[in-house]
Amino acid sequence: MPLSRPAASIVGRFEHLVLLAVLYVGDDAYAVPIADEIERRTGARPSRGALYTTLARLEDKGFLASTRGEPTPIRGGKGKRYYRVSAYGRRALRQARNDLVTVWPGLSRILGDAR
Repeated sequence: MPLSRPAASIVGRFEHLVLLAVLYVGDDAYAVPIADEIERRTGARPSRGALYTTLARLEDKGFLASTRGEPTPIRGGKGKRYYRVSAYGRRALRQARNDLVTVWPGLSRILGDAR
């Protein structure tokens, strides 16, 4: 099923990783565990700036929704921002996956992969 906002439906590599990390982390998805999940799965820790910029961009695109947690003294009275993947974000991920699965067959031979 095509997305209704084609220009905003493009998911870049890092955006893809962030969306998947949010799904893996679940209800406790705020910046630190999201970065931890990306590092655990890829071996590379994203910079704070790149992560926060991408989280904001994904929310602007409608792929993520966020809520602010309760303020805590440890955080100077600010609450953590928790993220969840929206229905639109889930559709974008499924579409991105389907696009790759559709175009990938035969490329292993061309790229020299043993798989």
